[in-house]
Amino acid sequence: MRAYAIRRMLLIIPTIGLVTIIVFLLVRFIPGDVIDMMMAQMAEQSGMGAELTEEYLREEMGLNQPLLVQYGRWLGVWPHQPEEPGTQGKVSGILQGDLGESLWKSESISQEILQRLPVSLELGIIALSTGMIIAIPIGVYSAIRQDTWGDYLGRTVAILAISLPSFWIGTMVIVYPSIWWGWTPSLEYIPIVQDLGGNLLQFIIPGFIMGMVTSGTVMRMTRTMMLEVLRQDYIRTVWAKGLKERTIIVRHAMKNALIPVVTIWGMMLPFLISGTVITEQIFCLPGIGRLLFEALNQRDYPIISGINLVLSTVVLLSNLLVDLTYAWMDPRVQYT
Repeated sequence: MRAYAIRRMLLIIPTIGLVTIIVFLLVRFIPGDVIDMMMAQMAEQSGMGAELTEEYLREEMGLNQPLLVQYGRWLGVWPHQPEEPGTQGKVSGILQGDLGESLWKSESISQEILQRLPVSLELGIIALSTGMIIAIPIGVYSAIRQDTWGDYLGRTVAILAISLPSFWIGTMVIVYPSIWWGWTPSLEYIPIVQDLGGNLLQFIIPGFIMGMVTSGTVMRMTRTMMLEVLRQDYIRTVWAKGLKERTIIVRHAMKNALIPVVTIWGMMLPFLISGTVITEQIFCLPGIGRLLFEALNQRDYPIISGINLVLSTVVLLSNLLVDLTYAWMDPRVQYT
């Protein structure tokens, strides 16, 4: 397994390289130009747009260079233009662990992501835990009580979870309680170090909504795989030995049935950990999803590219983790 893991890690390197090219080029095809937006904003605020020219801004930000040069500088293999004496030939980029600076704020993107990562991470952990608590018990119960009222109810819950969009539920959670009872969830971020109870209360509602929406697919998959496993010969054998139902389900059936479910969770993990753009926007949570939304509106190319690069890396690593989990759950799976 060690050799397999090493090969997969080495394969991640060229994959990330291809991702950097795709991400870098795609963000520049977004309609709208960041320089035009800056000129318009400065003209509205203080009339500075007349003093600055479009060519000057493009030169200051390096956007007047060919795409190959811009990509080389972002990657860290092409020296930047000297801005101050003594900086000539300076090389910095993602290969040096530097995601660059925002075009609007001139702030470090790496620091910005690190500041917002705990918000999205907390939201994702709550959503992941909620989804597992809801999906797996209901899916298992629906399988072992097939075609009963409990099964029908569980399948109905799964279909509702798949059908209802999270942004609609989130909007209703904010709108209707404020109309009926004069209460709304806190829309101002409460740091966990400042108020633990208030922080959990603020995150539990959007986290539960995200977990409930994603649990529908997992419920259906869990039920389907449990039904397939329960029809296997070795399950009939343990039934014939007189083992208790709980022992058969937990020790013999669930471990094999949950292998495809792990694949689904592995695909959802980056989505949950990074948070969703809409959920963070509705509940005013300053996470990575909201940062990406703001960057898209402002055409802040370095932030968009940096966030997509980080999320792509998380996806690749989570896929590797899922593959390694197979061998732990099923000894028959061998990696060489």
